[in-house]
Amino acid sequence: MKKALLASTSTLHGQGYLEYLIPEIKIFFDGVSEVLFIPYARPGGISLDKYTKMAAIAFSKAGLKLKGIQEYQDPAEAVKNAEAIFTGGGNTFLLVTQLYRKKVMKVLQEAILSSTPYMGTSAGTNIAGLTMQTTNDMPIIYPPSFKTLGVVPFNINPHYLDPDKNSTHKGETRETRIKEFHTLNTQPVIGLREGSWLEVSGDKITLKGKPEARIFKPEQVPFEVETATSLKNLH
Repeated sequence: MKKALLASTSTLHGQGYLEYLIPEIKIFFDGVSEVLFIPYARPGGISLDKYTKMAAIAFSKAGLKLKGIQEYQDPAEAVKNAEAIFTGGGNTFLLVTQLYRKKVMKVLQEAILSSTPYMGTSAGTNIAGLTMQTTNDMPIIYPPSFKTLGVVPFNINPHYLDPDKNSTHKGETRETRIKEFHTLNTQPVIGLREGSWLEVSGDKITLKGKPEARIFKPEQVPFEVETATSLKNLH
């Protein structure tokens, strides 16, 4: 049975890394002693070890040990043997490229479908959708495929931002970009605002956190859903 916590962001304004999620992490990883960390997205280009250390400090506040996948000789085997897995944010193009190059994407999907608890933030959440094509990131590297884990039957846009009515900026809004995606693709997209997350338990998918989420479907007017809404039928 699938079990996933998919957060829009790792850090809220004025807080430390994962601070707002610590209570949820304690509950979500109950019974787990060590979590495997996948730091391949490398925000800001920091080293894998530095990123892992930052995440380990946060997880220690939830009473959990965390070990980076780069510490293992065989990344795929590390995923297969993990009690639980966390994939952090950064650049989704880089993350997906590394998951494919290191032959981790398929085994990660299989692990999650086989009930290994999975947590993602930002890029780590983006890859839980059907494809990574609704990421906000720059294409700094060319991945072998845009297809991702399919933990949920739709795409995710983490860090979703509403148009600023007072802005004089004339560039495309996030909503415009998602509408562009729907000119060539059919799967729904959930705009996941910062401070919200998806809780996946088997075939149940529930919006959590304080902000509402915005749902986009091809040739339909986008609409809002409140926290605690079931998204089981969003496909």
